[in-house]
Amino acid sequence: MSVDDDPTARGAAMAREKLAQAKADAAKRGQLPRREPRRRAAGPRRDTGDPQLFGRAIRELLAARGWERSAAVGAVFGRWIDIVGPDLAAHTKPESFEDGEVLVVADSTAWATQVRLLARTLVRRLNEELGDNTVTKVKVRGPQNAPRPAGGLRVTGSRGPGDTYG
Repeated sequence: MSVDDDPTARGAAMAREKLAQAKADAAKRGQLPRREPRRRAAGPRRDTGDPQLFGRAIRELLAARGWERSAAVGAVFGRWIDIVGPDLAAHTKPESFEDGEVLVVADSTAWATQVRLLARTLVRRLNEELGDNTVTKVKVRGPQNAPRPAGGLRVTGSRGPGDTYG
């Protein structure tokens, strides 16, 4: 039986010819075929309309929008009591995160001093939560000047007791 008589062999030869012709046409257009075979993603394929796990959908959304770091910082701010402990959390709160610097506000100058003393430990602990070198500095702000009571017992121009108001 020759190649001309076998329909399977004729079909394979014709397919090789057509493939060679398609490659030649693509080369003329400047679209060279890939050298390596395409790799498929592991796991089952999913249509865009199919339901998916909520956590995965949120992670994909955060990654697509570039919000991973902001979400992580927000999560740390939300879990402040777990990270610094209940005593410190009762008197401090994180206010902002910008350029590797966390601003912590304390409700008294004594607690502001305590946070300044714990700054290195706090940076290390925050980096454990957020990833290495995310937080480089902890800036501490004490209480802002409170409104001064009016009355005849005040000295004009005084700033009040420094250990309470800044």
